[in-house]
Amino acid sequence: MNYRPLPIGISDFAEMIEKEYYYVDKTPMIRDLLQIKSKITLFTRPRRFGKTLNMSMLKYYFEDDKDRQGNKRDWSYLFKGLKIMDAGEAILSHMGQYPVIYLTFKDAKRQDYETSYLGIADVIAYEFQRHAFVLDCPELSEKKEKYKEIMTEKAVERDYAKSILFLSQCLETYYGKKAVVIIDEYDVPLENSFTCGFYKEMINFIRALFESGLKDNTSLEFAAITGCLRISKESIFTGLNNLSIVSIRSENFDEYFGFKVDEVEQMCHYYDMDDQYKTVKDWYNGYTFGQTDIYNPWSVITYMNDALPNKNWLPMSYWANTSSNSIVKTLIDQADDEDKAKIERLLAGETIEVQIHEDITYNEIYDEGDNLWNFMFFTGYFRKIREWMTGTTIYAELAIPNKEVQYIFEQKIQKWFREQLKGRNMQLLHNAVLSKDCATMEEELNDIFEETISYMDQNEYYYHGMTAGLLTGIKGYIVLSNREGGKGRSDLLIKPIRRSREAFVVEFKVAKDIDEMDQKADEAIRQIEDKQYDMDLKNDGYKYVSYYGIAFCGKECAVHCK
Repeated sequence: MNYRPLPIGISDFAEMIEKEYYYVDKTPMIRDLLQIKSKITLFTRPRRFGKTLNMSMLKYYFEDDKDRQGNKRDWSYLFKGLKIMDAGEAILSHMGQYPVIYLTFKDAKRQDYETSYLGIADVIAYEFQRHAFVLDCPELSEKKEKYKEIMTEKAVERDYAKSILFLSQCLETYYGKKAVVIIDEYDVPLENSFTCGFYKEMINFIRALFESGLKDNTSLEFAAITGCLRISKESIFTGLNNLSIVSIRSENFDEYFGFKVDEVEQMCHYYDMDDQYKTVKDWYNGYTFGQTDIYNPWSVITYMNDALPNKNWLPMSYWANTSSNSIVKTLIDQADDEDKAKIERLLAGETIEVQIHEDITYNEIYDEGDNLWNFMFFTGYFRKIREWMTGTTIYAELAIPNKEVQYIFEQKIQKWFREQLKGRNMQLLHNAVLSKDCATMEEELNDIFEETISYMDQNEYYYHGMTAGLLTGIKGYIVLSNREGGKGRSDLLIKPIRRSREAFVVEFKVAKDIDEMDQKADEAIRQIEDKQYDMDLKNDGYKYVSYYGIAFCGKECAVHCK
């Protein structure tokens, strides 16, 4: 079958349609936007959930577009056969009727304020260049000099801070119509500036840009803005009483960012991948926006693109590669005992309860315990199971949405654990192993496990992997896992390079409660003896072999030796 190509990295609506990529039709969003009639709408969604493509769609639908020579361009053909064409004349009458200012800040990431500001100025200058035909309007003769300065990036910062207002006024003069303003990923410069240390300067510039362009702009028809967070406390949107916030908690527009269940089912069927649907669901589903179940669109498309030529393709965490996921590392690094317990419950498939703050700001993320959890919720790391109000406070029950996010947590926790171990002196534990000092082994293992975050169910496999890592590095010894010997496979062999030294066989057990640990440790030693796990060691010339039975319960252990 000759399939439509999958739109990997395609965020321009015209390119999506003209090159016949597989498109999940989100055009009814246009109808809803016109019917709700909010003056300014802020859509907050996680990264890679289709914000830029939707804003591009709005631009092509609404814009009374002209090329640089002033010749009109008709984009209506892009919407032929799409759902919006059935919305009725009241909606279709808005197609191609407005001058549009389109700014995207999704790439505005720089190391200092000056270069970051210049990057934003470049985006603004391009939009002025796109509308340069307005300079032919006689009524704008007095504004030509300032327009050209902004267009050629020679204007001062004050002029760029008022550029949305200025361009809107110029467009209204030329068209005789108010402008539609579309701003994509407005908070990328804020997040970047917070990370790089010039937050105050950037917040002042963005505030000035928005206050003039959105609050005091009589040449504005309406505006649509996207970002990850609502930054209301920053006073970016000061005085915008007509601002409508559409977050992941909102039921309005809940189906337009990300893929719905039926949309993913249809996509799998189209690409003859019905058998892979369960994998897609386990790894990339699990989000709830408003009352709608949502899949991560970036991950679904990327997985299907990889799996199309190879139906046995194994799923991956594609979303993990779209950002540094440094926020997960920060959560782990700063976690106190209560936070560690919450992370462990989440990774075990359980839920946590968090007080909801919709207006989190970047410089307040680390101020209060719930702020970081809220930031992660609104940026896509958790799904909402339910929410309720106690008094005037909103609470939500949160869970990890899918295996993809579970993988991100596990990888960050493993990395954190390795870093923690680098700074710990393991000599005491290693000496205790070689001298068969069970009491010291217990104490050291208990201390280490108490400090860690369990990234899997606390089963034998988890303890096996953790302890193998702790014992690796004993000078003159090799640690081997799951080696055949006798009548089965031992959990660990601690094998000296010199055969004249003592070797060790280690078997792990998990106890149901603390009182059962000693019994389970003895049972582990009996298993080594009964199944003769030491046989290969002895056949290989090792004369001295001892046995360790280690039983775990939670973050405590009992160590027996024979």
